[in-house]
Amino acid sequence: MPHPTPDWHARARSAAINGNAFIDGRYVAAAAGATFDCVSPIDGRVLARVAATDAADVDLAVAAARCAFESGTWSRRAPRERKRVLLRFAALIERHAEELALLETLDMGKPIADSLAVDIPATVRCITWYAEAIDKLYDEVAPTGHDALALVTREPVGVVGAIVPWNFPLIMAAWKIGPALAAGNSFILKPSEKSPLTAIRIAALAAEAGIPDGVFNVLPGYGHTAGQALARHMDVDCIGFTGSTATGKRMLEYAGQSNLKRVWLECGGKSPNIILADCPDLDRAAEAAASAIFFNQGEMCSAGSRLIVEERVRDEVLEKVVAAGRRMPPGDPLDPATRLGAIVDEVQTGTVLGYIDVGRTEGAQLLCGGRRVREATGGCYVEPTVFDRVRPEMTIAREEIFGPVLAAITVRDAEEAVRIGNSLIYGLAAAVWTRDLTRAHRIARALRAGVVYVNCYDADDITTPFGGFKQSGTGRDKSLHAFDKYTELKTTWIDLS
Repeated sequence: MPHPTPDWHARARSAAINGNAFIDGRYVAAAAGATFDCVSPIDGRVLARVAATDAADVDLAVAAARCAFESGTWSRRAPRERKRVLLRFAALIERHAEELALLETLDMGKPIADSLAVDIPATVRCITWYAEAIDKLYDEVAPTGHDALALVTREPVGVVGAIVPWNFPLIMAAWKIGPALAAGNSFILKPSEKSPLTAIRIAALAAEAGIPDGVFNVLPGYGHTAGQALARHMDVDCIGFTGSTATGKRMLEYAGQSNLKRVWLECGGKSPNIILADCPDLDRAAEAAASAIFFNQGEMCSAGSRLIVEERVRDEVLEKVVAAGRRMPPGDPLDPATRLGAIVDEVQTGTVLGYIDVGRTEGAQLLCGGRRVREATGGCYVEPTVFDRVRPEMTIAREEIFGPVLAAITVRDAEEAVRIGNSLIYGLAAAVWTRDLTRAHRIARALRAGVVYVNCYDADDITTPFGGFKQSGTGRDKSLHAFDKYTELKTTWIDLS
């Protein structure tokens, strides 16, 4: 018998929300007693008062993490034992799926249907996958002569700090939690101040699963206080960061100012989605183009925010994309039928609307959208917006907007499309739509991006690496390659002569 659809509004009204930090196995207030309001973009109401941690709290969390690491209670536990604990952790997240999905939606405004169908399952899959992987990784024996034995082993890097963004709070955290904990590190998670609630909640689930005190810590707070203190701390061995390119550059500066800690960055994007005249299915390509920019309200680093269309099919493609956008009006994120939710907060809403104004001023043609809507709710909602006649030098074609705003650029041929696609500082994702397999391979090779989609967009699996070229970052999340970020290679040379 199917489960009844939850009354999400009733659950939202009765939700018990914890706003404390989690340090050394327990929930605590910030050392200074400071808090900030966690405001829902759905209707502007205050969800919780959240601990505003700072350098003093970072010191406490790092000390706890270091003590746990040196004790070996997790770092020297057998891989199969870490696996069992992490599988319990993933199972607890799955058991609390509806609670966590509600928190995710209340906190950052994404539709509850997406939180349930995308965010929570992807989080569970990620942690489960890394748990299952850790006892299947083998070390190496180097091909030396008979008078020596050289072992190449992976060891946990130590204390890992993870600074994650607000657009996919749990998924982005899981991409770092999974490999870092599986490898035996101690872990400190600094969620965005815009969306800290699920990170705080899963700390209790980690402890319930059996992750030892000090191994998993959560520090809500602002980037310029808690985030900076974590990135500059002399006893943090590694920072995994997802966020803007500008902030990513500061992470590198902080590493240089402190202990040269490893810094791994997944930063901004302005991804080109190229539709050529020989596209095998324009209906499918247009629907995918709309989803590539409007899913998650366009708040995706890999969003297909530049639609580069060959001239011969431009009018037909744009007509279909506009129609798809008009079928996705912003709605109540707690309604399971809603496809487009709220922008994360007033600041980001103002940023998105500001870029729309700049697009008009610089001469782009607004085909649809462009307005703030549902203002009577007290929330933050912007219509799906499509600009045509966009020139590559325009601001909306160059800068990451992080909202539901599509810039359509017309090109004469594939060569021009690739040149424009590669022309920016970013290189996170790209796509090409063509029926010619040889052309698809050639263009995929030519595009300077960490992920290239062919006749699709945003296809995804935990088994494949994700990350960028150029100023979109360094290192890779997901897949076995993520272990490279959270382990050190050690050579042990044994003389047998």
